[in-house]
Amino acid sequence: MIRAIKTKILNLAKSMLKEGMSLRKIALCLALGTVLGIFPVLGATTLLCTVAALTLRMNLPAIQVVNYMVYPLQLVMLAPFYSTGSWLFKQQGWPLINKDLIGLLQKDFWGSMASLWDLTFYAILTWLVLSPLLILLLYSVSKPVIRALAAHCGASSS
Repeated sequence: MIRAIKTKILNLAKSMLKEGMSLRKIALCLALGTVLGIFPVLGATTLLCTVAALTLRMNLPAIQVVNYMVYPLQLVMLAPFYSTGSWLFKQQGWPLINKDLIGLLQKDFWGSMASLWDLTFYAILTWLVLSPLLILLLYSVSKPVIRALAAHCGASSS
């Protein structure tokens, strides 16, 4: 599976190089698409990537492809974001999810929803703290890889 994702990302980068996108824009597209794609609120990543692409004048379909490719990673990262957020803010969030969630919602719907919202808010704050570092890391790692790919494909490395 990782090999398939790697192949898809390389093919996406090759197609962007053929379109004449700069290495900087491609690396930024991959980094932002990945980091925005792991935002700990399901369903919000498409909007976030759209806003980023339009604001930074990036290739909208390309960033959305990256966003959709990291969707499984978003699901995997929900637990660490939620648990880290509840730990950082010293909230008892995870026990709520580990219990009978349906039973809790039936018993005290609004109280449970408030607890879930707080837990989600803490996960978002955790993501906000980590995302700039992840973007810088992914950008700096992907730029030389894309440069090598451009040299291999004979594309311009501007």
